[in-house]
Amino acid sequence: MVLAVGAAALGGLLAGMIPLWDSHPHKRAPVVTVTLILANLVVFGYEAMLMLQGGGALEAFVTRHALVPSRLIAGWSEQEQWLTLGSHMFLHGSVAHVLGNCWFLWIFGNNVECKLGHVRYLLFYVAGGLGAAALQIAVAPSATVPMIGASGAISAVLGAYFILLPTAWIVTLVPWIVPILPVPAFLFLILWFALQAVNGFGVLLGGTAGASGVAWWAHAGGFLTGVCLTLWAKSNRWVRK
Repeated sequence: MVLAVGAAALGGLLAGMIPLWDSHPHKRAPVVTVTLILANLVVFGYEAMLMLQGGGALEAFVTRHALVPSRLIAGWSEQEQWLTLGSHMFLHGSVAHVLGNCWFLWIFGNNVECKLGHVRYLLFYVAGGLGAAALQIAVAPSATVPMIGASGAISAVLGAYFILLPTAWIVTLVPWIVPILPVPAFLFLILWFALQAVNGFGVLLGGTAGASGVAWWAHAGGFLTGVCLTLWAKSNRWVRK
């Protein structure tokens, strides 16, 4: 079993709500966002190749590079374990997992990159992923289930979007209301975060925080990290107008 940081890519795609595009056009080429998307797809392609090879090659690769909280804590002095804090962000468990995460990154990442600039955005993305992992580890330090996926970092991007562009519109596919509905970004993201928190507390109270199948607390941690880092960046005038 693998604890997917985003399998239901970011909380079951918000229980059926799928963002199609936003109303705020980005004014600069999202070089870093595109590069991150390509990196995730390339790594997943390599995973697919290992799966076709058989013989446990894929399982061994994922086990080695996934983030396992209990293993990291037990091997805190080993460099290989600390490297999994970064490598786990580029592993995915299925086609839906990787495509869902890449889609969210594209919808929300291009404008955040435009606001922060390429270098700051890349540093922000990495910091968001680390913040996401930190909260998941804090909640379930004894978990032995490998954690993989980019959506801890992508959740930080959503947190940044919430602060930077709360009044933008997210054109969303909402099958249970109407096919397509424009939703204010702040409302979409509040609902998304509420879903992570509710599910996170649910698995925590149920004693399955480390083995629920989705790293809800990594999502919440990434979002909160993104909000805090963006507020800090704004206070230091690091955000482009």
